[in-house]
Amino acid sequence: MIQMLIQVAAGSCDRKIYKESTLEYLGTQPGSQPYPYPYGFIVGTSAEDGACVDCYLITREKVTAGSIVECEPVGLLLQNEAGEIDHKILAVLPGQEAVLSPELLQELQGFIHSIFRDADMEIRVGPILPREAALDHLEKSGTA
Repeated sequence: MIQMLIQVAAGSCDRKIYKESTLEYLGTQPGSQPYPYPYGFIVGTSAEDGACVDCYLITREKVTAGSIVECEPVGLLLQNEAGEIDHKILAVLPGQEAVLSPELLQELQGFIHSIFRDADMEIRVGPILPREAALDHLEKSGTA
């Protein structure tokens, strides 16, 4: 199990910003598109970009922004932003399952490309790798 701090609730455009080392709330940043799933970061990790590892919680349950939830990694979405690795963990709530389908990949790709539409950088998203890749990524980032 991992702990995820939810920054954006599914269906919301507003992203709560935190000082990741202390979890201190710093403010809210408006976004351009509603998130399809709860989004945030894995507490206690350090990704290649120096921030915590990003995570989508693949669930249709209502999860409140600002909450910390226990979840289970099920996949790893490969993402590259202007040549920098920024992979995303895909996780589920305990007892739930997620199908890492082409439709899920297409939904996430569409969302990610839409939020970077006006950015002057190349964004590459996909494929989704299995649970073992997510665990390996988390181990390299300080937790597993």
